[in-house]
Amino acid sequence: MALKANPGDGRTRSSIQIFIVAGLCCFFYILGAWQRSGFGKGDSIALQITKSGAECSVVHNLSFDTHHGGDAGSIDESNLQTKVFKPCDSRYTDYTPCQDQKRAMTFPRNNMIYRERHCPPEEEKLHCLIPAPKGYVTPFPWPKSRDFVPYANAPYKSLTVEKAIQNWIQYEGNVFRFPGGGTQFPQGADKYIDQLASVIPIKNGTVRTALDTGCGVASLGAYLWSRNVIAMSFAPRDSHEAQVQFALERGVPAVIGVLGSVKLPYPSRAFDMAHCSRCLIPWGANGGIYLMEVDRVLRPGGYWVLSGPPINWKNNYRSWQRPKEELQEEQRNIEETAKLLCWEKKYEKGEIAVWQKRVNAESCRSRQATFCNSADPDDVWYKTMEACVTPYPDVSSPDEVAGGELKPFPSRLYAVPPRISSGFVPGVSVEEYEEDNKTWKKHVNAYKKINRLLDSGRYRNILDMNAGLGSFAAAIQSPKLWIMNVMPTIAKKNTLGAIYERGLIGIYHDWCEAFSTYPRTYDLIHANGVFSLYKDKCNAEDILLEMDRVLRPEGAVIFRDEVDTLIKVKKIIGGMRWDTKMVDHEDGPLVPEKILVAVKQYWVTDGNSTSTQ
Repeated sequence: MALKANPGDGRTRSSIQIFIVAGLCCFFYILGAWQRSGFGKGDSIALQITKSGAECSVVHNLSFDTHHGGDAGSIDESNLQTKVFKPCDSRYTDYTPCQDQKRAMTFPRNNMIYRERHCPPEEEKLHCLIPAPKGYVTPFPWPKSRDFVPYANAPYKSLTVEKAIQNWIQYEGNVFRFPGGGTQFPQGADKYIDQLASVIPIKNGTVRTALDTGCGVASLGAYLWSRNVIAMSFAPRDSHEAQVQFALERGVPAVIGVLGSVKLPYPSRAFDMAHCSRCLIPWGANGGIYLMEVDRVLRPGGYWVLSGPPINWKNNYRSWQRPKEELQEEQRNIEETAKLLCWEKKYEKGEIAVWQKRVNAESCRSRQATFCNSADPDDVWYKTMEACVTPYPDVSSPDEVAGGELKPFPSRLYAVPPRISSGFVPGVSVEEYEEDNKTWKKHVNAYKKINRLLDSGRYRNILDMNAGLGSFAAAIQSPKLWIMNVMPTIAKKNTLGAIYERGLIGIYHDWCEAFSTYPRTYDLIHANGVFSLYKDKCNAEDILLEMDRVLRPEGAVIFRDEVDTLIKVKKIIGGMRWDTKMVDHEDGPLVPEKILVAVKQYWVTDGNSTSTQ
């Protein structure tokens, strides 16, 4: 017999169902609100680090747990195995891929072509980790590093013999000592700079950026630093072997480079002063082409210093062991080219001569010069040098500084660069420049919470791989450190000239190729948007291996990029003897841009490795 349903039971079940549905709705609403607030279990950890400033020293206390899943659908599931990179053979300890000595000897020697950049083809690239030499240690902190370099870091004694009487470098126990001397200033760079300062306004901040051609061990740049002048020093990798390496071990800005057949990798009107101290560059040769290239990078009103041959040749030709007729002709050619360039000779005493580039072309309109046809004097990457004069920018009055007048340093660091205020850089307004400064001050403050050693003096040589407007360098500016601001040649906006107008230094470079430096020359690398920029341009693995080559053992890297990009970068780093940690953007976990911090483990050729894992 069938039971008759009770109407009360049905109403009870309906009430329970309605209650359950309503409860679930409330639950999911609260859950969603909770997640949107940024306090989910995963992302809250990084958020707390950013907001509270909790200790997260990337040198000693890296955590390897990542709390960011990213877009798994964008990752190639067939390639999830981490590739482990093996150490290169010990003979590659000081390998410089684009200035390899063996490859250089296969190129012509005229115009120093063989000393220029000649990068290996794809099939010759090394896909291994460049080892540090046995006994490698962290360089001394600045300013001690100016005077002392551990022998094990650059074990080359030839300069101690070759330049013994010139006070370049001395070997003492387990260190090299740098007395501050040079070929033209055996009594020390300080006294030499004092002599220059009697003619050139070095003391008041008018001269801030300098170019030292054929720099040796960069003692001029080392001692200009105390005068608040930052020098970009360069020299070739030649028979002197390690001169640029010594400079960088000392904590002095330098790159491997040469005045040869291609233009220098710097923008026009970049330097307040250019300098040659017996740099062996034939200034009077090839129709004055090398002086014309110096003129291109010299700011209107800037100074050129020539110290050594052929200056004062009448009294020195015997000691120089050169025919006086040859020296006389060389000086005559220099003087004629200087006039053609609209330079005025300001000083000559002993073996030092100083010229000043005029502030505009108004006073030398009648010069019979061949002017360059290039519409962009900053388009220089692998471009052949030309025997032509780079025109001054136009002016509206005889006293106006062509290209704009700069404030003395440090005021110019945050002043609006003339290239920005005049609209010379397309797509960058004064408002955008000022906003960029604010943004990077905030970013750098966040970096200092992540890595408390950032402004402690631990990191002296810093490389910014994608410098933008130089605002990262400005925000982190300190007497304890310097920044090499790199302008990628594929960047949408060429702002390197504006960076120089801020009193900072930098260089053009394509990160699909090796950088013009020795291994282990940077303490900290900043890579903002680099891997998004070079996506589909070249192999991310090659860029990371190059970063590993130029980074010191126990050096740090700060990546800033989209989370999906950083996940892929982190996967490659997993096989590189680096320790890593992912951190949220300072504005919270909902921002898709993240920060990946890394530290290179200490290890040497055929030696031990240390990990913070």
